[in-house]
Amino acid sequence: GAVAAMDNEDLSEYFCMHYKKNLLPLLTSQLSSHVMFSLHCQAFKVRMEAINCRWRDLQGKEAQLKAYTQKFEKFIQENDKKRIRALKKASKEREMKMQREKELLRARRELEALKDKHQKIYSALQKYSIFNKYLEDVVKVSEFEEIREVIGRHKTLVRMQEDLLQSAQARMEMIEKAKVLLAQHTEEKEDKILQYNNELAQLQTRFDQAHSDVLIWESHWAHIQNTAAEKTLLLGTIKMATLNLFQCVSKQLKKSLNVPVEDTHRQLDMIQQFIQDLTDICMEVKRKDYRLSHQQTATF
Repeated sequence: GAVAAMDNEDLSEYFCMHYKKNLLPLLTSQLSSHVMFSLHCQAFKVRMEAINCRWRDLQGKEAQLKAYTQKFEKFIQENDKKRIRALKKASKEREMKMQREKELLRARRELEALKDKHQKIYSALQKYSIFNKYLEDVVKVSEFEEIREVIGRHKTLVRMQEDLLQSAQARMEMIEKAKVLLAQHTEEKEDKILQYNNELAQLQTRFDQAHSDVLIWESHWAHIQNTAAEKTLLLGTIKMATLNLFQCVSKQLKKSLNVPVEDTHRQLDMIQQFIQDLTDICMEVKRKDYRLSHQQTATF
């Protein structure tokens, strides 16, 4: 590998040095002659020239081989690219073929569907051809001039019928809503009536209780009235007695006391004052009599 990497001059020097290091000592040790040595050197140079020529040929072939190798690699790369492009193209063509087959299958199915539809329409046309004949007869015996006028009139009547049906449906919905509202209102009123009946029963119970209480309080009121009459009679008697006593006190005092006849309390106060004064006078008289009697006893 190291020898192959050298050029011609380096290779010549390499062999010369190798010869001097190895062969020259051997020749010296064997006491070879100078002539022999020169002959060997010339022979070696000849061989080296031959080797150099061979080496140059090898280098040329190696360069050719490298160029050929590069061309071959380029050729391989181009072939790979072409092969990849061909594979891609083939894959794309297969996909396009599959897509076309799918589209063709779909188109066939659509064609079959259209054929079926056409057959059905044709069958319906054959079936309804009698109606066309009927319409032609209608035009002949009616005020219409063409079949399309009959069909237009029929469409108008159908729309009117649909409008009437929608109106009737709307009225039915309104009636149903009214029924629902009426049912709700009736239920609410029945609940109210039930509530009022319960309240009426409670009020009747309270009325009966109140009526019973009225009878009891009327009895109490009669008793109170009777008692009040008795008290009033007693009070009148007391007032008359008080007035008589007051008049007696006025006579005893021999002076007019300005006290109204109906002012019983003032009269009682005056009577109490008179009795108190009379009591004080009596007590004073008794004290004087008691002192006088003691004085007479002491004299005897």
